[in-house]
Amino acid sequence: MVTNWLNLDDKVAVVTGAASGIGSYIAREFSRNGANVVVADMKVETRFAEDGIYHCHCDITKREDVDMLIRQTLETFGKLDILVNNAGINLPRLLVDYRGERPEYELNEKDFDLMIAVNVKGTFLCAQAAAREMIKRKQGVIINISSECGQEGSVGQSCYAATKAAIMGFTRSWGKELGNFGIRVVGIAPGIVEKTNLRSDAYNEALAYTRNTTVEGLNTNYVKSIPLGREGKLDEIAYLAAFLASDRASYITGTTINISGGKSRG
Repeated sequence: MVTNWLNLDDKVAVVTGAASGIGSYIAREFSRNGANVVVADMKVETRFAEDGIYHCHCDITKREDVDMLIRQTLETFGKLDILVNNAGINLPRLLVDYRGERPEYELNEKDFDLMIAVNVKGTFLCAQAAAREMIKRKQGVIINISSECGQEGSVGQSCYAATKAAIMGFTRSWGKELGNFGIRVVGIAPGIVEKTNLRSDAYNEALAYTRNTTVEGLNTNYVKSIPLGREGKLDEIAYLAAFLASDRASYITGTTINISGGKSRG
């Protein structure tokens, strides 16, 4: 009987934005499978947590923070095998507030720049810093967390969708660039999943306005929109990430895997 099918024992994984939500589930799943995990997040202090997972305070939009993250990972664990670019931000905004009632929910340069900085620039900075080290050892896996929204588009989420589509472009291109060095680059595009920090009350209020409805009116009946009839579980995203990080997925690179219960055409 195989007891450790994924064989992530002693692998070293950095997961960004892993203090909560999808990232925290991925970090825990890696740890359960024997990996040494670094949680990189602005909401944590740099230290070993009680669960043995190393926490590193990091703003992924700043190159000096990202360089420090990789340096501390190497100093603590001696290598880097896996990077999960999970950190992201979603601010529902209309291109034009045609009703003229909530100008704060019209896309402006500040919100645009923030989403681009975190979702696109942060992914680039982390991938570049990690790849420099992976190339030296001619092995490694980079997992980019995208979104079904990046494949399909979404009302009130044009900027967010654009950043997630950009991440899919990174995944395809970096997979081609880094394959010769034994480095795989794969993406995960979740659909509607259990509530995370992205789906806060403030997020729901903004999303409801952009869709000309109320918070209560936001569609929560997934039977019609999702063939499997339910939202995804965070554990299910984590299981996929663990598989893709393992050698069991050794021939998968340069592609983004949709995990949306059949909702997306991606």
